[in-house]
Amino acid sequence: MKNSTARDWGLRLLVFSAVVGLWELFRSYSQNFLLPRFSEIVGALFRLLFFENRFWEALYVSNQALLLGYAIAVVVGIPLGLAAGRFRWMDRILNPYVGVLLAMPIAPFIPIVIIALGLGLSARVFIVVLFAFIFITVNTRAGVRNVEPSLIEMAKSFGASESQIWRRIVIPGATPAIFAGMRIGLGRSITGMVMVELLLVASGLGRLLLEFSGRMQSDLVFATVLAVIIEALALLTAMQAIERRIARWAPDISLG
Repeated sequence: MKNSTARDWGLRLLVFSAVVGLWELFRSYSQNFLLPRFSEIVGALFRLLFFENRFWEALYVSNQALLLGYAIAVVVGIPLGLAAGRFRWMDRILNPYVGVLLAMPIAPFIPIVIIALGLGLSARVFIVVLFAFIFITVNTRAGVRNVEPSLIEMAKSFGASESQIWRRIVIPGATPAIFAGMRIGLGRSITGMVMVELLLVASGLGRLLLEFSGRMQSDLVFATVLAVIIEALALLTAMQAIERRIARWAPDISLG
């Protein structure tokens, strides 16, 4: 196990080094003076983290919408997915709306949400929920449907109640898919957070990106994006650690 982990990290560092090397090589031959070197991006990130209080203020503002929206998406999406996977009548009700939300891009809904809810926190939270909850719902529903029907029938034949079937069979069987949906939903939440701040609501990290772009400070633009990526990776790593603790027996899966 230790050798496998060391090998994985070695491959990751190798790929990262190759990407940085290609970046620097491209920058050396590029005529685009706005494209910063990777070393300049790292320096700008260092300045943002340790010398720019407004970065932390912007991160706090953005994370308010991210955390609230993601929490609501989980609270709404998982019960809907469980119900749709277990009860056919619920699935028939939800299926048209699920299909529409999966097929249509969320970006066109942003102006409508802004008109309805204004430019405050509630609009940003609602958009994050739109980006995330459908993937949590779909993966949860898929996890319930993948539970072996024979196990449920056997439990019923031995007199198990519906609540016991849920606790002992359905929820444990759907747990890997639920966590996969939560991971996907987390990534989508971060996308929604940044997108709404860039397109319509100039607040948080989106406001910083627009400000740095307007001043042609490309190193700070890339540094801010890198900070968002680092936060996303940290949150996803924390999610995977929670999953390994709760469902140690489950395989690592990802359902779209």
